[in-house]
Parts: sequence; C-alpha cells; structure tokens
Amino acid sequence: MTTAPIKVDIWSDVQCPWCYIGKRKFEKGAELFGRPVEIEYHSFELAPDTPVDYEGDPVQYLSERKGIPVEQVHQMLERVTGIAESVGLNYNYDAVHQTNTIKAHELLHYAKAQGKQLEMKERLLKAYFIDGEHVGKSENLAKLAAEIGLDEADVLRSLNDEEYLAAVKADMAQAQAYGINGVPFYVIDGKYGISGAQDSATFAAALTEAAENRD
Repeated sequence: MTTAPIKVDIWSDVQCPWCYIGKRKFEKGAELFGRPVEIEYHSFELAPDTPVDYEGDPVQYLSERKGIPVEQVHQMLERVTGIAESVGLNYNYDAVHQTNTIKAHELLHYAKAQGKQLEMKERLLKAYFIDGEHVGKSENLAKLAAEIGLDEADVLRSLNDEEYLAAVKADMAQAQAYGINGVPFYVIDGKYGISGAQDSATFAAALTEAAENRD
C-alpha cells in the first residue's frame, strides 16, 4: 500500500463564501481519511470585473450582479452565514470589503513559492470574511503576508512587478480546460472532480476511493 500523499488541487477564490466553508469541511474530511494529503490551491476569480475600490457593500454588489432583489440577497447571506457558523466560522458581512481579488491570487502564488500557501490562504479568507480587511490592495496584502512570516517589502515588490500574474492566468486557463465554472472545485489525485462545499464524509470517501484505486 502506497504511503505517498494524495494530491488535492483546489480551485477557489478569496471572496467565495462556500470556499471557506468547503475548506473547513475538506479539512475535516482529510482528518477522517487519516492518511497524508497534499493540498495546492489554484486561482479562480469569481468576479474579475469588480473594481479594487468598489463603493457599495456585498448586498448591493450581489443584487446588481445577479439582478435579484436586495431582500433576497439578505436571505442568501443569512443562510450562508448560518452554514458558516455550523463549521465554526463567524462571517461578518456588515464589514466585508467587496473588491477585486487578482492581487490576492498573485500573493497566494508568491506564498506557495515560499512554502506558506496554506497559511496564506487561511489568513486571506479570515481577513475577508471575518476581519473586514481590504484584500484588494497590495499594501494591505503585504501586511497580511508579514503576519504569517513572509517578507513584507519583498511581497510588495512581487505584487507591484506582477511577478505571479502569469501563474494566476495559467490557473484560470486550466480551470477553463477542466470545465470548472464555479468554486470551490476539488481535483483529487488528478482524476476525481468534486464540486462545491460537500459534507466531510463525502470528501473522506473520495480520498479513500482515490487511495484504493491507486493501491
């Protein structure tokens, strides 16, 4: 029986509420699976046309973008906030800064090169959904990166130089090639695709199946 980790590639966006929920459910599923899992995050922009300094709030944004009444958006956000709470996440939509996430994706590639992608992903999701941080601006992102031990000045240099922009675009092109049009999306061992924030047991079963088929 092989002991090599099961590789899981996850397409996700920093401003995707289901991606954070899915992250917690997947982590629990990997725990239930009980064998080594190697995770790599890939970039997916849900709303690439969003301005960095969007003037409105998430309710206004979703209402405009999806063409649905404000009251319905409030109901949607209440539902997702409740589901987030069930996995230990306290979303604060009143404080969320709707923004463009391209720079955050560049930062995740930078962090991956430094061996800190998973810590960076967690910090960015918390910054966006819980702490009310603005994750669209390079200076803010560099400060968040410094919190997990990355070099703030070098992060700023990298973001200003668009050092990892091509890598972000390559991830999105790969998503298109796979036919991924929503996130989170999980590719397990390069063979099995799972869409959405599934139950932990579903993830555990998929990891087990991948391991058995590999053995």
